[in-house]
Amino acid sequence: MLKALSIRNVVLISALELELGAGLSVLTGETGAGKSILLDALGLALGARGDAALVRSGAERASVTATFELPLDHPVFALLAEQDIEVEEPGRLMLRRVQRADGGTRAWVDGQPVPVSLLRQVGQMLVEIHGQHEARALVDSARHLMLLDAFVGLEEQKARIAELWQAWRGAARALKTRREELEQAEREREWLEHVVAELDELSPQPGEEEELASRRAQMMHAEQFADAISTMRAALYEAGSPVAGRISGALRRLERQREQAGGLLDEVCEAFDRALVELAEAERLLDEASAALEFDPAELEKVEERLFALREVARKHRVQVDDLPKLHEELAGKLAALADGGAEIAKLEQAEAEARAAWLKAAQALSEARRKAAGELAERVMAELPPLKLEHARFEVVVDSDEALAGPEGMDRVEFRVSTNPGQPAGPLAKVASGGELSRFMLALKVVLAARASAPVLVFDEIDTGVGGAVAAALGERLKRLADSGLQVLAVTHSPQVAARADAQFRIAKEVREEDGEAATHTVVTPLDAQSRREEIARMLSAHDITEEARAQAARLLEQAGMAKAGG
Repeated sequence: MLKALSIRNVVLISALELELGAGLSVLTGETGAGKSILLDALGLALGARGDAALVRSGAERASVTATFELPLDHPVFALLAEQDIEVEEPGRLMLRRVQRADGGTRAWVDGQPVPVSLLRQVGQMLVEIHGQHEARALVDSARHLMLLDAFVGLEEQKARIAELWQAWRGAARALKTRREELEQAEREREWLEHVVAELDELSPQPGEEEELASRRAQMMHAEQFADAISTMRAALYEAGSPVAGRISGALRRLERQREQAGGLLDEVCEAFDRALVELAEAERLLDEASAALEFDPAELEKVEERLFALREVARKHRVQVDDLPKLHEELAGKLAALADGGAEIAKLEQAEAEARAAWLKAAQALSEARRKAAGELAERVMAELPPLKLEHARFEVVVDSDEALAGPEGMDRVEFRVSTNPGQPAGPLAKVASGGELSRFMLALKVVLAARASAPVLVFDEIDTGVGGAVAAALGERLKRLADSGLQVLAVTHSPQVAARADAQFRIAKEVREEDGEAATHTVVTPLDAQSRREEIARMLSAHDITEEARAQAARLLEQAGMAKAGG
């Protein structure tokens, strides 16, 4: 449950420490006193969108801290563990939000900074807020499917349906794409056959252009290469004898004098010996180069024709020569696909049919679950109508299933319909019910849907607006029933009948204080004891000044509420 709420510099609230208990707590006060500010502050701590307008005038920042006490097995702790956020005290969780006047905002969970998106996710698991704006959602038939699913808890089935829908859509796209490819290929069959035959004959190879160009360059410069080699050969065989032979003879004479030289000629001899080895290797390589550069002019013509053919085909198909092998493979694949395209399409059609059948089976099961849930929801709402003075009304939840509505949420359309008079056919909620009747249907729906709340704390923001008397009393009784079921309920109310049912009541008021010589308005929240509760409820009952009659009526309301509580 929400144990405490600490607020600093939020609009008219300069500083507030609010301690809350289990059961039903109500916030009352005159219009404009700041009840909505309190809920805005709570929303900020729960991850609602930040707004610099929430910062009190003259302050640099606003802050809100909400402290919760929760069962150790609450799902929020598993979520925090996944995010590597350690909880300091088991069963206790603190959410904090700071809103700066310049628009910046920061969030913390148990003292650890977190993204606002995570704070919002945590907040949604802890508090569920029901406000006046929800009436529009309840009237809007587009939202009825979501509300029915939330009532019965079909999250797992819906997640499975969404997965199967994506699988079906994927299989259908694959089939459509392949059909289009084959249709296009069929239109291009004659061209494909011609091009593939041409490429088959050409048989381009990876890296072939570079090899041919290099060989062509060698052959085109062969004459210059031959001249250079001849010059080198002349140098090696000057005066009709090889240089190596002359050096070898001179080296032998030098070596005969090595011993008499006392070692002075050792390094010289060794150096010339190495030179002779290198010279022999150079002569061998020169011979190999000479042999390699010898060519037949017909070979040059053949290389040039091949290079020209490759480049001509590449230009025709607007690709690089090196891309011709890949193009050849792709076009040959398309042509081959035409031959076995029927078998491939048959496989894809089977895969698409199987995916559709799997989705349809799951969608039909979901539709059946929704129809069952529709009856339960209608029954529960109907049970709430007599105390709300709608004893002759009928509420229906209609589930229409049609494969034409197929989608990631199934194939159902859900609509809430009502009949307010015996014998009258049921029609759309917004068209059949009058203004007063509509608000009571809204209350019945809210109470039933809130009973399936996914969060341990429920907040009701002035859902009793426009109702009074027996209807307000019935609403108070239902809110108390929700609180007695183990949920913590916090309600902002103008109804004395609702306030009398509360386990705790807080009065919200504005007061003007002098600060630095100027008047400043503050919103204050005061917990009420038994006597002050009677006085506050009397104020709510009175049109103007509080009368003794109003005080007596307030006392009766509190007494009746106490008797109802004692009676269970």
